[in-house]
Amino acid sequence: MAIPIDKSLIASQLEQMGISDISCATIRQCGALARALEAETQTEFLHLEMGVPGLPPERIGVEAEKQALDEGVASQYPNVFGVPQVKEQSSRFLKAFLDIDVAPQGCIPTVGSMQGSFTAFFVCSHLTEEKDTILFVDPGFPVQHVQTHLLGIRSESFDIYEFRGEKLGPELERHLQSGRIAAMIYSSPNNPAWFNLTEEELKTIGELATKYDTIVIEDLAYLCMDFRKPLGKPYEPPFQPTIAKYTDNYMIMMSSSKMFSYAGQRIAILAISDALYHRQYERLHDWCGIARLGDAFALGVLYAISSGVSHSAQRAFAEMLRAASDGELDFVQEASEYARRAQICKRLFVENGFHIVYSMDGEEQVSDGFFFTAGYKDMTGGELVGELIRYGMSTISLTTTGSHQQGVRVCVSQLNRPEQFEMLEERLKLFAVDHQ
Repeated sequence: MAIPIDKSLIASQLEQMGISDISCATIRQCGALARALEAETQTEFLHLEMGVPGLPPERIGVEAEKQALDEGVASQYPNVFGVPQVKEQSSRFLKAFLDIDVAPQGCIPTVGSMQGSFTAFFVCSHLTEEKDTILFVDPGFPVQHVQTHLLGIRSESFDIYEFRGEKLGPELERHLQSGRIAAMIYSSPNNPAWFNLTEEELKTIGELATKYDTIVIEDLAYLCMDFRKPLGKPYEPPFQPTIAKYTDNYMIMMSSSKMFSYAGQRIAILAISDALYHRQYERLHDWCGIARLGDAFALGVLYAISSGVSHSAQRAFAEMLRAASDGELDFVQEASEYARRAQICKRLFVENGFHIVYSMDGEEQVSDGFFFTAGYKDMTGGELVGELIRYGMSTISLTTTGSHQQGVRVCVSQLNRPEQFEMLEERLKLFAVDHQ
């Protein structure tokens, strides 16, 4: 079938899927819509909607997991706090690439960072009676908003677009002054906009977190992937910028999914600062019989929802972390392939009349990497998603990420064949001609 696809065909698929407004469609709904249209039209779509790794998994992890299975770990329940290897290597990795000290005790494996944030939201909102709200520094990963909704936890958010630099402190304090913010969460590099918080912005967040006794949940799913800087040399500066330099009230999530292309095995680490791990909360004791935060996190929640993380996946993650810390595995160099793809894609979008929505980190252009954001003239994000799908390009609206800006998120990870870039150029050119 010819591109563009008839609107009636898309409307029919949306009706069958029960999607009333494409601007509110989730990542997986957008992907499912594209696959359904692919099947019906026999036309290949460019899947720019979902952030799945586009590189092979690290072999060193695969071999370590196979060895663990050969040793019989499949018959054993893993320790809910984590196997010794992954805890020790996580602590080493944090020192090697962030230059921070977190004891192995506080490095707890979770079933992906999805489970890490889910558990963190639950625990943080049960520490005191008055602090019951999670603050999202948006835009961010859409499913984290869904998690607070599922848990029945109150949330607030603001779009950082207008509040970079010196404007961040006053806006952040406006929310914290209520006394209700239990924790705040952000990602850096950011999903979906790929901006990176500056050291000054992190300092502002850390100082206010200490002042208002609020926990910062730092999502480092794309750790060391600010490819403008020579990050990723173990124990050598520059290091990954982190909130841990500016407050003791932090939890850091780091995942195997993008760093090591190990998404399918669902393994991440949530690292709790030494000071926060040992803090005692009377309400935690009343709730689950455990007063110490770190123990309540693992035994009070993780044990109840998963009984721990796959034993073999922990062994795989531990070996990949070890190899990176020992300088045997240059995961940053391997992941820089995403920057190459993003550079090409951004150029093609801009040449055909699009603009980058979140374009700056202070005075510097945002890095090229896993994601970028694109807008087109005065189209809303929902309108743009609906039009791009007609041209065989599947995206998600920035609205679903908590952004107040109009545009779409573009993920480059699944563009892994040269002919896909040719296809992208052809379709963007046709889109531009039809939308002059």
